[in-house]
Amino acid sequence: MIQTIRLIDSLSAAFGKAFAWLIILMTLGTSYEVLVRYVFNNPTPWAYDVSFIMYGTMFMMAGAYTLSRGQHVRGDFLYRSWQPRTQGMVDLVLYLTFFYPGVLALVFTGWKYSSRSWGYGEVSVNSPAGVPIYQFKSVLVAAGLLLAIQGVAEIMRCIIAIRQNRWMKPEDDVVETEDLLMRQATQAEAGSGQSGGHP
Repeated sequence: MIQTIRLIDSLSAAFGKAFAWLIILMTLGTSYEVLVRYVFNNPTPWAYDVSFIMYGTMFMMAGAYTLSRGQHVRGDFLYRSWQPRTQGMVDLVLYLTFFYPGVLALVFTGWKYSSRSWGYGEVSVNSPAGVPIYQFKSVLVAAGLLLAIQGVAEIMRCIIAIRQNRWMKPEDDVVETEDLLMRQATQAEAGSGQSGGHP
């Protein structure tokens, strides 16, 4: 079970990290738009649509990766005081009753919208450039499938928590800035305390 969890986590991470590079393209596109709009007084008709599409794609395709790292927002003022076994039982029920119906609705509804959009080559109505957006509708299906696969790993995590009364921690590949600063401060204090104890 642990190997399956790690494999699924790796898959979600690979997609999340690959699509994270869209932030660079968004930055370059927005910078170009600012330059031509305010310096050359010649705005582009496509910049808004392209940045909108890239941001939406990045956001959707990072969902499974975020879930694999336990970084989705949760209201846990009661939950955090429970034993891991109880947390696992509650999470398991919530995954089966809310998560999977929602994700499956995303996949099937996304498929309907996407296939219709591909059928008539849908373009954006937000700009005169007519930027194609049918490929963007396919992201709904892809993101939903990735979430469904990652959900299998999360259910397995719940089963481990129920059996062993401990959570299998996700890999730490990204650290929040404040956590990093706290670690550095703690290490600095520990280092100064050790050095202060020796002549």
